[in-house]
Amino acid sequence: MRYRDLIVWQKAMDLVVEIYRLSQTLPATEKFGLTSQMQRAAVSIPSNIAEGHARKSSGAFINHLSIAAGSLAELETQIMLAERLNLCPKELSQSLLACADEIGRMLTGLKTSLTNA
Repeated sequence: MRYRDLIVWQKAMDLVVEIYRLSQTLPATEKFGLTSQMQRAAVSIPSNIAEGHARKSSGAFINHLSIAAGSLAELETQIMLAERLNLCPKELSQSLLACADEIGRMLTGLKTSLTNA
């Protein structure tokens, strides 16, 4: 199985696309602040899933999944901040956070399955 076949990687890639779409609506003054941070955290999630999978070691994969989970938590915080600053409509932030919750559950499940294997 390739990392691209993992549903969690596919959903993380979809989340990156949505974050980039949101980023396009943020003020130019946030280009080097919140916009950059959100994009980097979002990209880190599927990137770490892919990198960990490519290492061909369950220990390394689990470690990279933990890093992806950390980036996901960082992104969730940034989404909530964008909403509090009125830079992101509540409906959009709730949708993004629901997607993040699903990815988080999938990361936890994958880590658990690798730990118990």
